[in-house]
Amino acid sequence: MWYHESIFYQIYPLGFCGAPNENDGVTQNRINKVAEWIPHMNRVGINTIYFCPVFESGFHGYDTRDFTKIDCRLGSNADFKDVLDKLREAGIRVVLDGVFNHVGRGFWAFLDVLENRQSSPYKDWFYLDFGRDSNYGDGLWYEGWEGHYDLVKLNLNNPQVVEHLLGCVRGWIEEFGIDGLRLDVAYMLNEDFMRKLHNLTKSIKQDFFLVGEAIHGDYRRIVNGDMLDSCTNYECFKGIFSSFNDKNMFEIAYSLNRQFGPENWTLYKGLPLFNFVDNHDVNRIASNLSQPDNLMAAFGLLFAMPGIPCIYYGSEWGAEGVKERGSDAALRACFPEPIENEITKWIASLADIRKNNPALMYGGYHQLYVTNLQYIFAREHDDNRVVVAINADAAPYTAEIPLDSELVCLSSGTRFTCTGSLALAPNSAAFYRMA
Repeated sequence: MWYHESIFYQIYPLGFCGAPNENDGVTQNRINKVAEWIPHMNRVGINTIYFCPVFESGFHGYDTRDFTKIDCRLGSNADFKDVLDKLREAGIRVVLDGVFNHVGRGFWAFLDVLENRQSSPYKDWFYLDFGRDSNYGDGLWYEGWEGHYDLVKLNLNNPQVVEHLLGCVRGWIEEFGIDGLRLDVAYMLNEDFMRKLHNLTKSIKQDFFLVGEAIHGDYRRIVNGDMLDSCTNYECFKGIFSSFNDKNMFEIAYSLNRQFGPENWTLYKGLPLFNFVDNHDVNRIASNLSQPDNLMAAFGLLFAMPGIPCIYYGSEWGAEGVKERGSDAALRACFPEPIENEITKWIASLADIRKNNPALMYGGYHQLYVTNLQYIFAREHDDNRVVVAINADAAPYTAEIPLDSELVCLSSGTRFTCTGSLALAPNSAAFYRMA
């Protein structure tokens, strides 16, 4: 499938475009800024964009008011379609954020409930108790998402709600030609709803991509032939930066062996999990690493491990950002224009290496060597075999590995014979094809 071969680029549109934090009701075409970045994305090797919420909301996008309208702070539906047409012309697919667990207090059906109470035809769209009061003094109580009462939980057991949401999804595919959806808080979504969503989207586009947000638990519960194609690999997100910070490459090695190792008991062999080193909810990788010199190696590991790599906008040049108490603003910045530096060039080379080696897109995983600061593994698919060597140390290192083969460095093209030892440069990630 196309998503196995994709380099994803995550954009948080409201922040990326410099939109006001609160919806001011003024329609302004800010979303065209994405089209202006297409040459940059092409140079980096991006071929799929994942947009965080783009639909009409009150504040941050996850408090939806209307699933059929692009947020006026970004522009109109026609403005968004124009951008997507330009992306498609540039060979870039589009995945949108599907926020189906909850809506904002300004959602039209919830406003009807607040006005008409028990007489509202939409009273069963939510989890309500007319005998209690909410934190907002509504004279009724409703369930919010994980205690956040600005986010009103939808009743996905109600066929009318499901029909409305699926109708909106069909509209997004028909109007915008989207290629997939990322499901917000998929770990708590109604499973029957996800099955219905799967059936609908696959009936329209057989290769439609469904990826869910999963923080913990068994990913196969939602990633299977009846529901989703992928989910966020938070286990390895944490494992990547903490392995470098704690000088303990055994942590990420354990996770990858547990998930993708050659043994029959491994959990997710063959599943294209969605890999990342940062996103709109967590500290940027350049801020998370205690040793900045490890940044290149961390990105190398992201592109080398089994699954689908995703870059968060700005992190491809080393932008920093730390989550503050009560605010994600520092993570969702507006950059006037893209920056291209040595980090960007490195990521572009990683994208090129991955696209030209099926082992990195489809291959199995086999650990060759691990210490506290070094980590070497192999990926194989048919006759394409790639060895990946990570050195998190500031000093060069020679690893004794069970390998006797001619190798070609995929960055430099240098060919040499490995007879049981491999020299690693300081703070590096190196990719070798076995000749």
